Amino acid sequence: GEEGYPAYLATRLAAFYERAGRVDCIGSGDRVGSVTIVGAVSPPGGDFSEPITQNTLRITGTFWALDTNLAYRRHFPSVNWIKSYSLYIDSLNDWYLENLGPDWEELRDRMMYLLQKEVELQEIVQLVGPDALPESEKAILEVTRMIREDFLQQSAYSDTDSFCPLDKQYWMLKAIQSYDSAMNNAIERGVGLKQVSLLPLRSEIARMKELGSAGEIQALAERIKTSIDALEAER
Repeated sequence: GEEGYPAYLATRLAAFYERAGRVDCIGSGDRVGSVTIVGAVSPPGGDFSEPITQNTLRITGTFWALDTNLAYRRHFPSVNWIKSYSLYIDSLNDWYLENLGPDWEELRDRMMYLLQKEVELQEIVQLVGPDALPESEKAILEVTRMIREDFLQQSAYSDTDSFCPLDKQYWMLKAIQSYDSAMNNAIERGVGLKQVSLLPLRSEIARMKELGSAGEIQALAERIKTSIDALEAER
């Protein structure tokens, strides 16, 4: 087999993971349940090209790529948002649209686009420095920092932040989207990025993960545009 592994490796792995799914429960009554399998694969040296990792990726529908660099930066959970993926997005999209909001897909796609764009911009920043970027691209780096630090990063020691319900996640993203949209509109009208970033609401966004309800974050999202519009009016 490949790299000394037995030839039946892929078959055995598939037989294990395919035990997951919806099931008719044995016993009294017509009961339907589900089995979810979460596997932890730790390849030597973090080499994702080795056979067990590759065969696992071919079978499973979701991949969380743990990143040691994120762990060293004290970013937890240390899940790399660029390498990770889910194949269930299309299957679950209707549920999200119905239970969270009609703009869920657009919202998610925008955040992922910004995070991917950040990777490209960081390469430029390392070569020529951040001052060489136009205001619109500096704004992208500002928003992606908010996504990373104020949304993706969680504290296991916080009673409020250790678990986050979906409706709260939705409004946290909406708050960041409101900031992103209003900031770009302000920059197009000549307001400097530094002026926008000094608004008191910026610190409120940083603390929104500690808010107890989605309603409080919804109110914050609605105040963001008003505050930035007022900044434009002062010019």
